Amino acid sequence: MKKVHFIGIGGAGMAPLAEILLSCGATVSGSDREANSKTAHLSKLGAAVSIGHDAGHLPPDAELVIRTSAAAADNPEWRRAVELGIPVLRRGEFLAKVADEWPRPVAISGSHGKTSVTALLTHIFCKAGMEPAFLIGGAVPGSPSSSAGKRERDLFITEVDESDGTHTFIHPALGVVPNVDDDHSWSVGGTAALRENFRKFGEHSRRLIYYGSAVTDEVFSGHPSAVRLELPSQDAVRGRWRGFMLCNALLAVRAAVELGLDEEYAWRLLEDFPGVARRMTLHRDEPRLRVIEDYAHHPAELAASLSMLRRNNAGYHLRVLFQPHRYARLASYLEELARELRRADSVFVAPVFAAWSESGPVGGAELSELAGGRYVTGSWEEIAREVLHYSGEEPLLIAVIGAGDVEKVLPYLKAFPA
Repeated sequence: MKKVHFIGIGGAGMAPLAEILLSCGATVSGSDREANSKTAHLSKLGAAVSIGHDAGHLPPDAELVIRTSAAAADNPEWRRAVELGIPVLRRGEFLAKVADEWPRPVAISGSHGKTSVTALLTHIFCKAGMEPAFLIGGAVPGSPSSSAGKRERDLFITEVDESDGTHTFIHPALGVVPNVDDDHSWSVGGTAALRENFRKFGEHSRRLIYYGSAVTDEVFSGHPSAVRLELPSQDAVRGRWRGFMLCNALLAVRAAVELGLDEEYAWRLLEDFPGVARRMTLHRDEPRLRVIEDYAHHPAELAASLSMLRRNNAGYHLRVLFQPHRYARLASYLEELARELRRADSVFVAPVFAAWSESGPVGGAELSELAGGRYVTGSWEEIAREVLHYSGEEPLLIAVIGAGDVEKVLPYLKAFPA
């Protein structure tokens, strides 16, 4: 395909896929409801990016349309593509076709940690000088891009999406699964359907690596070429790695070994891994105040995040600013999220980051009440002032947690005097 249009081109998974096509010589256009750093980057690379969704944004000579699963059926560009007879694929369906262009595609799927595992594995092979093609669903500090596509190389490392079931389309040489939780069961037809999708992903993987658990052992039982790993103990440490970060690093190193690298060599290559943006990212560090950002948005992730924050910041008053992500997720895990948030010393809850649907049966106010916190609205500047200056506990750790646009509060938290 030489002319491809993306509906939702600025998304975390869409933008790097569009960049891969640009690097392979395709003509790329796309739209998104608002501009962001990804749309700006793609425009600089030559993509024709439009802001807002309109039928007129679809080039009539487009050969293929790629849509985010968040796009509604009444999206005007999608409807126009159907009228013109232009094929429309979900992002994950097309990603599987792209992966087929490389002899050794490696796919990382899982409920938690897949972006970090993908970034770790990519870092290993880039540092080893093997120049893999890759697609990472998050920004890596110091890297100009979260994707690259060199067809003359044999390795393509990518994360694949369980939230819409499209990870079932890829047929990787190596599949990697850190975990299988019930997140997104509400978007794929229930827990049984979610697990069946993971089973299909495993079945389609010529070789499979996964962490053992009651769920994964059942889902992947009978796989003819699977490697089952034991999760490390909560107290296990290897150099800078501990907690869930150690789990991710161990999995990436084992995947590198399966792909032909020496284990100790792989560990050495990770010594300067810069991390992934929005994953335990330190934004401010002063004697009286620290500001750390994390991407946790599911109860299991929130529990792991808060445990690590406590362990690494002993003596600090832990104040959490949490933004619920998706109304369906909040409705499914309201009690569990509130229970985890109550572990913090003080809690602030921002309005829900909608995605996919614009309303739901419960919102941030209900979560805040259950968690014993304060519900904050208004501009991000106003929220930052309230979170920063509410009461005078010192030293104070403000943890900004969520997968939506809560990161917009950070410039103010970094700039305001403590």
